[in-house]
Amino acid sequence: MATLLPPPKRPKLYHGVPEADRSSPDETDAPGSVPNVVVQFVSEEDGKSIAPTVQLPANVSREDLELLVNKLSSKDDDEPTPFSFYISLPPRKDARASAPTRVTITKSILTDVLSNESYNLTAEDKLTIVCAPQAVFRVRPATRCSSSLSGHSAPILCAAFSPTGTRLATGSGDCTARLWDLDTELPGPSLVGHKGWVLCVAWEGMERRLATGGHDGHVRLWDLKTGAPQGDALRGHAKWVMSLAWEPIHLNASSPRLASASKDGTVRVWNATSRKLEYTLGGHTASVNCVLWGGGGVGGKGVLYTASSDQTVKVWDPNGGRLLHTLKEHAHWVNTLALNTDFVLQHAHWVNTLALNTDFILRTGPFDHTGKRPSSDEEAQSLALKRYNTLLSTTSELLISGSDDHTLFLWSLFPSRASSSSESQAGKTAAAARGGKLKPLARLTGHQKQVAHVTFSPDGRWAASASWDSSVRVWDGRTGKFVATLRGHVGAVYRLAWSADSRLLVSASKDSTLKIWDLKTYKLKTDLPGHTDEVYCVDFVADKIVSGGRDRLVKIWKN
Repeated sequence: MATLLPPPKRPKLYHGVPEADRSSPDETDAPGSVPNVVVQFVSEEDGKSIAPTVQLPANVSREDLELLVNKLSSKDDDEPTPFSFYISLPPRKDARASAPTRVTITKSILTDVLSNESYNLTAEDKLTIVCAPQAVFRVRPATRCSSSLSGHSAPILCAAFSPTGTRLATGSGDCTARLWDLDTELPGPSLVGHKGWVLCVAWEGMERRLATGGHDGHVRLWDLKTGAPQGDALRGHAKWVMSLAWEPIHLNASSPRLASASKDGTVRVWNATSRKLEYTLGGHTASVNCVLWGGGGVGGKGVLYTASSDQTVKVWDPNGGRLLHTLKEHAHWVNTLALNTDFVLQHAHWVNTLALNTDFILRTGPFDHTGKRPSSDEEAQSLALKRYNTLLSTTSELLISGSDDHTLFLWSLFPSRASSSSESQAGKTAAAARGGKLKPLARLTGHQKQVAHVTFSPDGRWAASASWDSSVRVWDGRTGKFVATLRGHVGAVYRLAWSADSRLLVSASKDSTLKIWDLKTYKLKTDLPGHTDEVYCVDFVADKIVSGGRDRLVKIWKN
């Protein structure tokens, strides 16, 4: 008679969520030593309860807390909402002015809260966990072309939405830039003045001016109401301008400076108000393909990132132009950079660009989903700084660089303002200088041809890269680990853009199509044919997508 084995032990569930693994050395040594805690989940927006009070093991992970909140508060047909969690600390009479007032949960309640005696919280206390949704709206995928607008007489090389998403600027090979009204979906003023192709456009963060750079080596500023140039061109570059970047609003709201990168190997920083050159960065030995103005740096005073065909990425202090770091990991031209904070710094050139993991915050600055406009420059700077610091409370400012050597590198160059667990991860690069050479957090490999573009999702959780190998790859935005390959294009992929809720990704390709990808399934969600030739540029705002390319048409796509 065969021996019958007992059935496997069923895992213990707490409100539908599996019990956390108690064998982790940083949680506890003995399974029975983990206390239970009583938890009340409240909304960050209004402080109201969003789920019933529950009792949980203290070592339930942050990810399981997110699953639990979604299960208790959402309807069956709702998609899960990503949350960040924090606990407000009780006031202490002997606390210093610099003492933290809240603690973010990055691992578990046990590790982040109860293990620190200075927080004055125990398992006997009823813990109120504040839930901050990371996506407060859902973007509907575009399914149709609502307008096909003519106006340019040559291929459209670059396009960018304004920070509020109400206007669009495009640059073309016909030596003009053009403004478009997205509310009426009609052409606006034509910006005439360049003597060569307009290669890059960049909106000032408060949406008061537009900057353009061209094949003639000139940088021009434009009045958005009349379409007239604001004074003469900013001259100085010996070759064409490849990329433009405005100083972020949280650093300077009243008179932000403008950085321009050129094929001549230099970067020039201009005072846009006085229209004078402040200084020139001349450390590169080949074309500077892109420039990006970050919000971090030494003392949080900002930093300039430049990528060049000399195979390096350089990091500069924007207040004087001192070189801070030179990153030399790439073996070929560096085409693209991305910061997780950088969507305010308009995407400059359709193939040679930079991006940050704070990209969405810097792009939109003081503007958010509510549509409220700041009443003054001071209010705008305060709102932008608050949004920036909120993001930096959970992560550090991260940089990704992409190259013709088929690889990307993830970098963390400055100390993090995040919690200790995030800081220890993000600060590895800055601390691990070997022989004076900074090391990246990760090397991202898998593409078979040169990388054309890379960009972080607005919430910083993902990064996506486009390549001439006809594929799009998705990476973990904090570790650089490979997540998925998105296949469907039959030509080089030039450009990517994320939806504001980080759930959708749109790609523009040489094969004349746009494709929308679902980041939940990593599958093609919508195919958008309509262009008759290569699509060079694409941007995504609210539920609208705009694209342009070699067929000289601006197409607006909606649900």
